[in-house]
Amino acid sequence: MLNRISQGLLLVAALTSLSTFVQAEVKVKAFVYTEIQKSIPFNKAPWRTINKELKKQDGIINKTWLSGIDGTSVGGFYAFDSIENAQTFVTNYFPDEARSLGVAQRTLVFDAVAVEEASRDMNSVHFGGKLTQQPGAYVYTEVQLSTLPFDDAPWRELNPVLKQQKGLLAKTWLSGLHTGTPGGLYAFDTIENAQEFAINYFPTEAKQLNAAFTTRVFDASVVEEASREMNSPFYK
Repeated sequence: MLNRISQGLLLVAALTSLSTFVQAEVKVKAFVYTEIQKSIPFNKAPWRTINKELKKQDGIINKTWLSGIDGTSVGGFYAFDSIENAQTFVTNYFPDEARSLGVAQRTLVFDAVAVEEASRDMNSVHFGGKLTQQPGAYVYTEVQLSTLPFDDAPWRELNPVLKQQKGLLAKTWLSGLHTGTPGGLYAFDTIENAQEFAINYFPTEAKQLNAAFTTRVFDASVVEEASREMNSPFYK
């Protein structure tokens, strides 16, 4: 009897290890950024209900919830296993979610494969990077340029400068699907340092590129529970 129990425990352990290995081998092929036009404190957002539905969607590897500072917006940053599944998500599922909340929305799809090298160099948690501490804030940026292929973007020149920005923990580069629009999702140690970057530093970077730009600052602390439930790599 004990031998059978031991064999059973070993089998369970082996299957668990195999499951963990298979999950770890899922490669990120696309990112999705979403934002809905609604001001709401994150603790009043229906994230528990939404998370249950999100877990049913094909191809989602993880999601990091985004909540604008002072409750100015709600959104998310998703990793997908394929561009096709990311496109299905933004054309089928997400519009229904926004419609159910009675709000306008914004969705963008990014090619994750194109930005892997640049992102690894910036300690991106979506490509195996490790944070020295839990993030206090996120910054989303987007520059009105078309850089196709992504390797033509000046990321090699920009990365060393970005690494010097106060409080920056990591960056995942972004390259718009079909457009090559460059951008990024940054993790910062504090909201103050994130705001300093978004308000003072980033406009100078965009000016050098002679391009219009978008910045958003999000409070990372209020989304921890919701993001952990969606396997966010920022809270490992």
